[in-house]
Amino acid sequence: MKKPLVGALFAVLLLGAGIAPATAATSHGAAPADTVGAAAPTGRTAVKAEKEIRAKAVNFAGTVALSNCSGSVVRTPASQQSDPALVLSNGHCLETGFPAPGAVVFNRSSSRSFTLLNASGSGVGTVRASKIAYGTMTDTDISVYQLTSTYAQIESRYGIKALELSTTHPVQGTAITVASGYWKRLYSCNVDGFVYRLKEGNWTWKDSVRYTSACQTIGGTSGSPVIDNATGKVVAVNNTGNEDGQRCTDNNPCEVDENGQVTVRQGINYAQETYGIAACIGTGNVFDLNRSGCTLPKP
Repeated sequence: MKKPLVGALFAVLLLGAGIAPATAATSHGAAPADTVGAAAPTGRTAVKAEKEIRAKAVNFAGTVALSNCSGSVVRTPASQQSDPALVLSNGHCLETGFPAPGAVVFNRSSSRSFTLLNASGSGVGTVRASKIAYGTMTDTDISVYQLTSTYAQIESRYGIKALELSTTHPVQGTAITVASGYWKRLYSCNVDGFVYRLKEGNWTWKDSVRYTSACQTIGGTSGSPVIDNATGKVVAVNNTGNEDGQRCTDNNPCEVDENGQVTVRQGINYAQETYGIAACIGTGNVFDLNRSGCTLPKP
């Protein structure tokens, strides 16, 4: 997993001392600065410029910073403005600790707080959970918190809209952005492919997203939404990467194919698909694991 950090204070101390994690010095995702006074591009240059503009449209609005991870305020296509809002992050970011293999956290009371960010990455306020609606590290690595605020209240108070969960499987080659609320950093790359089974320590995840090498995510980016640049929808949640080239150990996941063949890709990072979450959420944004089409693990 992209290790949860000790907390925001740790990050502030590091940055205040002029020290950053070794991999943070070469971020591959920051949006390029606007060019002022440049001539209007034409032909192939215009096409390239258009793609860059679309990529820069992905920002931090709706993302959140947890004490140790990243996350985002999300909604399903059926969510109503009057529904209690939801925050998506990783199962390994839960304040209750890593869920054991096979374990599911369901409707557990929580008062966890999240710093809500605007488009530029500035914190505009704090939202608070009422419960952990769902959390697991089995088959996937997700946590979903239900908030005490509705979408309408968040939008009225802060001017922030929730990110929408895609309900379709992500596509290889898609241009994506991993938006970390914890680090206030964007990582841009593409979906390189999909992993039949991704194994890390005691946990195994199904049909994981593998990034191209440009997304060099670091500790604290866990739980970041993976956003399709073209649609602006959340297609996955960032969760891990192979740091040291080890085989199937903590912080060194390995890929296992249908025939059991193991592949290790040092320096490559991964995410868990989120298209199946919406099928498990019913009226009022309430999780119902018995709904038709819901395939999330049950308690």
